[in-house]
Amino acid sequence: MNAPVVLLEKALRATVGVHSQIPSTHVSTAIGLGTDRRGTGTVVSPDGLIVTAHYLLLGASGVIVTLPSGEQHQAKIVGKDYSTGLGLLRIDPSRPLPCLKIASSANCQTGEEVFTVASLGADKRCADCGLITYLGPFDAIWEFELDRSVCATASSLQIGFPGGAIVNHRAEAIAISYLNFADIGRAILGIPGECFLAVRDELVQCGRRVSATSRAWLGVLSYTIREHVVIANVMPGAPGEKAGLQQGDLVIAVNGAEISERRAMYQALGNKRPGEMINLKVLRDNRIRQIDVTAIRPEDYFG
Repeated sequence: MNAPVVLLEKALRATVGVHSQIPSTHVSTAIGLGTDRRGTGTVVSPDGLIVTAHYLLLGASGVIVTLPSGEQHQAKIVGKDYSTGLGLLRIDPSRPLPCLKIASSANCQTGEEVFTVASLGADKRCADCGLITYLGPFDAIWEFELDRSVCATASSLQIGFPGGAIVNHRAEAIAISYLNFADIGRAILGIPGECFLAVRDELVQCGRRVSATSRAWLGVLSYTIREHVVIANVMPGAPGEKAGLQQGDLVIAVNGAEISERRAMYQALGNKRPGEMINLKVLRDNRIRQIDVTAIRPEDYFG
């Protein structure tokens, strides 16, 4: 990227290490997130407000934030938003902290140069340059989707822990990294800055998003194969398991609407609300089964 070194220095000074400890009894550990989670945070206000990926905070009994100087702080979890995948922390610094401005990705284009910053643990940091390769929808194996995501390349396999900023040539964070795919193409998936701008005030004031109605959530993991959606797993104690959904079930329809891809299933769930009954038509052992699931909010499951 043709940008002054001062921009990189500014971004690195606002990049912190995030270390969360989670009790082994918390439900999130059963889906592979583990009890010891390390990530990156981006300072977004001088008084110590930090944005990161929300899954780093699920069930956390304690969160330690490490500044670039090595100074450590016990952080308070301000809020978590399951619709955007963002979490907010706050520390009480003894002095104003360097911070980054979060900006919308609306004017970004594929092929645009960006750079990324991340924590490697404690006070170690890394930075890399790359290009925006994708701007568009994203859906994950768990029940998570974004109408818009920002994907950027990285030239190195050492791209650090998620939660750091994807930064433009004005030293604005146009996205927060959510997932790193260093082993399958050196790509970084980012949550666009406009998602943060939309939820910041509500997370600070209420700890969660209150202006938008929560979508129905079943607690299933799924993938698409040959125009079919297959249940990869069900989360223990989640509505899907309680209703009888099983690993290997092939989803034919949701509430009467035929399903041929995972995103379509998520959109069908998005039209229903927590507490409502969701009917899934599934194929299992060469038999068609109708399974009714009472949806909940993900917050009700993860806390």
